[in-house]
Amino acid sequence: MTKTPLFIRGWRITRITLLVLTGLTLATLVLPVASRRVRLGLIQWWCQTLLRCFNIAITVSGSPPGRDTHGVLFVANHISWVDIHAINSVLPVRFVAKLEVSNWPVFGYLVRKSGTIFINRTRQRDAARVVKLASNALKLRDNLCVFPEGTTTEGQQVLPFKSSLIQAAIDANTMVIPVAIRYALPDGSLNLAAAYAGDTTMAESMLAFIHMHRPSVHLHFCQPILARDMSRQALAGLAHAEITQALYPAAGYQQAVA
Repeated sequence: MTKTPLFIRGWRITRITLLVLTGLTLATLVLPVASRRVRLGLIQWWCQTLLRCFNIAITVSGSPPGRDTHGVLFVANHISWVDIHAINSVLPVRFVAKLEVSNWPVFGYLVRKSGTIFINRTRQRDAARVVKLASNALKLRDNLCVFPEGTTTEGQQVLPFKSSLIQAAIDANTMVIPVAIRYALPDGSLNLAAAYAGDTTMAESMLAFIHMHRPSVHLHFCQPILARDMSRQALAGLAHAEITQALYPAAGYQQAVA
């Protein structure tokens, strides 16, 4: 993989630092008092700008949601911290994330201020609390996104989906839109260095992107699935199948729901 020259890496770090400072200011002073429309617009602008600072190109295919999309649960595979910003750059949503994300340096504070719902995966009963919060948010027409694999991968497979959080879409009688996320090299092969997985730290992952010449992320929005009259296991299985088919069309499919 071609690496960027030193002066370009320095310029990227400078721009990212300035944007993070801007984000901290907005999150502290503006987001708590802003209207929903203004808050979502600022989040989208910030995420789009962050991707540009890292020189990350984003491409979209399938059935991308329009500005009039409300009260929908997006379900995606999970590879990197960039996933959040990539989705938000297309349509700002609230995320359901594991509690550990709140402790990420800087970004943890920003996602807390942006309305993220955190789940403590070490407490089995916490899922019921989060499902209720998520369902209420969907009923209030907030868009939400969950990563039902429960962890990140290198993008070589889609892990079995945990179905508990998908119950929120059923309770809210709304749509589920599966999103297939892929990081690729210029030759089309997987960009494994983009993964924030294993023992990789946040700093190491960010530096990896800064060193990349022209990283890219692709979002494929699958057709909406009506959650009504479906069990959460069936809904999770169908979403898993749609994402797997979009990412690996020639590999065949075996349903995987935990």
